Amino acid sequence: QIQLVESGGGDVQAGDSLSLSCADSGRSFERYAMGWYRQAPGKEREGVSCISSSTDTTYYAEAVKGRFTISRDNANVTVSLQLNSLKPEDTAVYYCAPSVMCWAGQISPPAGYHDWGQGTQVTVSS
Repeated sequence: QIQLVESGGGDVQAGDSLSLSCADSGRSFERYAMGWYRQAPGKEREGVSCISSSTDTTYYAEAVKGRFTISRDNANVTVSLQLNSLKPEDTAVYYCAPSVMCWAGQISPPAGYHDWGQGTQVTVSS
């Protein structure tokens, strides 16, 4: 069973960087493609990036392409997201979850997925 815990968020200025981490206490996510998602106030949750289980495929939403980098360490069951050149519009709660359609370039959780963690807040001031 996947049990995900996100960390690393904070309050930063535009242009700053943050490194988010997601740990799986259930130690089972190495079998899954994983993704990062975010939800801004008053908006739907959206996919940000995903990475295949073998780490050889990554995809990014257009809004973050070139600024964010996803990586994973299956030995330590963590998936990370490096956020560079942050903008105020990146302000959101960031979550990690499986991304079963990553192979098709789609950053989306499994249908009916409900095991969201608490997420980690990223706030970017101008």
